[in-house]
Amino acid sequence: MTYPELYILRHGETHWNAENRMQGGLNSPLTDAGHAQAVRQAEILQAIDLSEFDVLCSPQGRAFETAAIALARQVRYLRTDDRLREIEVGEWQGRVRTELDWDGDAIGGPDGPLAMYAAAPSGEGFKALAERCTDFLSNLTRPSVLVTHGVTSRMMRMVLLGHAWDDLQAMAALPGGQGVVYHLKEGVQTKLV
Repeated sequence: MTYPELYILRHGETHWNAENRMQGGLNSPLTDAGHAQAVRQAEILQAIDLSEFDVLCSPQGRAFETAAIALARQVRYLRTDDRLREIEVGEWQGRVRTELDWDGDAIGGPDGPLAMYAAAPSGEGFKALAERCTDFLSNLTRPSVLVTHGVTSRMMRMVLLGHAWDDLQAMAALPGGQGVVYHLKEGVQTKLV
């Protein structure tokens, strides 16, 4: 499938990110570093004409706060879409990763071991996340700016780049991190700095 040109932003660092907590559907405000990361995203995006782009954001506070800082001066309004929310981690929401009873695959990155998200009791899992992301991306009709979360951003980019949803090696190889901007066009991903 062909997708429109996209800019994908991950929210800035939150207090829970700094504490190594699983957030999922819960929320924690941006830290000072997270606020600075969102300001940096605004600086990156100022050089881009976004007048023909839709802007869609996760409804979760940390993403909306980041979107407001990064995009408010360039766009008329921010529209939320529930499909951009972070992967649900069920019973592990709000828990510090090192306190969890888990001994799975340690393949990870900036968001911790990725398999942990799939293993979370009562969580969403990667298959459901991939279906949600594919549904969202399939409904895009215009170039868009998306403001989302770490694992959801990775899954979106997995879909856009043609990787299988369960390829943890490919997912771990994707660059991540907070406060970043990725440009995706015609199957090519570029991290903007």
